[in-house]
Amino acid sequence: MTLSLDLRVLLLLNERSEWELPGGRLELGETPEQCVVREIAEESGWKTMVGPLLDVWSAEPEPGRNVLTVTYGCPVLTPHNEPVLSGEHQQFGLFSPHELHRLRLHEGYKKSITAWLKAPPATHHRMETYSH
Repeated sequence: MTLSLDLRVLLLLNERSEWELPGGRLELGETPEQCVVREIAEESGWKTMVGPLLDVWSAEPEPGRNVLTVTYGCPVLTPHNEPVLSGEHQQFGLFSPHELHRLRLHEGYKKSITAWLKAPPATHHRMETYSH
């Protein structure tokens, strides 16, 4: 997961009208860390680096479709750039922690966001996820 300079988290609205962290499937020969950096760039235009592993869980977003989600805290290397919406999502949003309760957002994402926000502030801006 990634945070803006004012510590708002970047979320994307998917085709099921649910908010999610940027992420996607591994490509052949790719590590989860490489995947998360690539997916964040593709889905938001932000350049990031991989930070700490935050959580791992599995879920069934649609009947018969199981998904393993691995979340990382990813400091943004281009924090002054506005996110750019890709064709994979309906919209993007930057949300403060107190706004998360009103969103249709998987509890696993909420847990990961909380863990990242509790991390030492220096790890957020040193210069966020692999999901599905």
